[in-house]
Amino acid sequence: QVQLREFGGGLVQPGGSLRLSCTASGKTFSDYTMGWYRQAPGKQRELVATISSGGSTNYADSVKGRFTISRNNAHNMVSLQMNSLKPEDTAVYYCNQNRNWVGIREDYWGQGTQVTVSS
Repeated sequence: QVQLREFGGGLVQPGGSLRLSCTASGKTFSDYTMGWYRQAPGKQRELVATISSGGSTNYADSVKGRFTISRNNAHNMVSLQMNSLKPEDTAVYYCNQNRNWVGIREDYWGQGTQVTVSS
C-alpha cells in the first residue's frame, strides 16, 4: 500500500524559509516522478514543482528562483526548500508520486501539510 507522509509545514513570516519533506513507501521510489502541489482556499490545486526519476526538475513560474525540489532515493524522500516566502504561497501543500507505465497512469497523494505565510 502506498503511503506518502508530508512534514515541515507551519507558520512563517514573509521573506522567511521553510523546508517540506515527504517520505514514500509501498512502491519502488526511484521509478516515480515526485512532486509538490498546493491548494489555497477557494482555488484549484496547482503544480508547484516536480522532479523526475532521472532528476529533471520543473517549477511553476510563480516559484522559480525561490523554491528548490530535491529527492533522495536512498531514503525514499522528496523535499521542497522554500525561500523568500510570500503571503500568496499560503496553501496546503501535497506530495505526489506518479508515473506513466505501459499506458497506465499511477497517481498517489499525501494528506497535505499547511503552510501559512503571514506577519
